[in-house]
Amino acid sequence: MTVPDEAVPAWAVERVRLVPADPRWRDEARGLASSVEHELGARLAGPVHHIGSTSVPHLAAKPVLDLMAAMSTFDDAPAVAAALAPSGWVLVPLELDARPSRRFLVHVVDEARHAHLHLVLENSDELSLHLAFRDRLRAEPGLRGEYAALKAALAARFPDDRERYTDGKAAFILAAAGPGAER
Repeated sequence: MTVPDEAVPAWAVERVRLVPADPRWRDEARGLASSVEHELGARLAGPVHHIGSTSVPHLAAKPVLDLMAAMSTFDDAPAVAAALAPSGWVLVPLELDARPSRRFLVHVVDEARHAHLHLVLENSDELSLHLAFRDRLRAEPGLRGEYAALKAALAARFPDDRERYTDGKAAFILAAAGPGAER
């Protein structure tokens, strides 16, 4: 595990830790999404959605809520970050996130990740892909089981490397949610 220097916050290098599903995640995500919608208003091109493993009942997950919303342009990202900063949100610089298809914010509580906000462009496929994957996991216990096994294996293999853990899930997500994803 990389030991952070003083300039790197502890939440930026947290270990990959899966916990059993918590039914409180749904209501917690709703409250957080409502707060983000209230703070950002017209800067968003639609509602804030709860995505990721915490949005799927009975699925172990990292205890970090994932939210996603569309914007018409990323030009508003600095204003979005400024509006959300008083509530504990931190914009991860694009050069660190290295995913040009989104702008990424982390909600920090007690120096730990509490939630992620993935901002994507309204004309991209990102939002529909993540919603389709979430909905399939909710509807198909077999697929949910396969995904849970993959996540557990990746967490065991990359406990100190969140990026490799996340990258290891990408092909599964695309196959399950992308066009022609019938299994």
